Amino acid sequence: MKNAWLASSRELRAAGVGTEVAQNIVAARETIEPERELEKLELAGVGALTWHHEEYPARLRETFDAPAVLYVRGTLFPGDECAVAVVGTRRPTDYGHRVTAELCSALAAAGVTVVSGLALGVDSRAHQATVDAGGRTIAVLGNGLDTVYPRENRRLAERIVAEGGAIVSEFGLGVRPEASNFPRRNRIISGMTLGTLVTEASNTSGTRWTVYHALEQNREIFCVPGSIYSD
Repeated sequence: MKNAWLASSRELRAAGVGTEVAQNIVAARETIEPERELEKLELAGVGALTWHHEEYPARLRETFDAPAVLYVRGTLFPGDECAVAVVGTRRPTDYGHRVTAELCSALAAAGVTVVSGLALGVDSRAHQATVDAGGRTIAVLGNGLDTVYPRENRRLAERIVAEGGAIVSEFGLGVRPEASNFPRRNRIISGMTLGTLVTEASNTSGTRWTVYHALEQNREIFCVPGSIYSD
């Protein structure tokens, strides 16, 4: 991390960091004290992983716009490479709740890590069902890890970490959940996984951003069709 902080813009770009991110890193040196920032992270129980850290998700590292730093509460494991993103509408029907729970329970039983965004609706159901089934789940947030958004999911977030999962974000402490953060968040959800499963979503759902990123990353897309329970 120290080498990344001290690197020139040219060195950062040569290592694969995007031009804008590299410029931001260099500019941030004028206002940020690394030792103080690391102390804040430690007090918050948050770790910071750079690309070269052994715990940085390997599949995410493969993507063209992977975050230079990933903040983590909880633990990431090499086995998390076998992961599937489960996403969908914030307002699922009873059918959406049911199919999300059943598929996530099956993924958990197969040892697959379930990745989602901790949003209300399908995301929450995916995390909850996975934990209930004894599986691993990772929540990707669109804000700093000192805040859980939405607030209704604070208890779920704590349970994810307590049960051996993780909460991650590319945003540093103090960053609020602005609307513009969530499309960026979604590229991490898809980038950490083998593929993205959409259990229920409308044509205008923000889920389309996750699908878009998955396609850009050459990852698989799975969609639940009409009712899987009908004859």
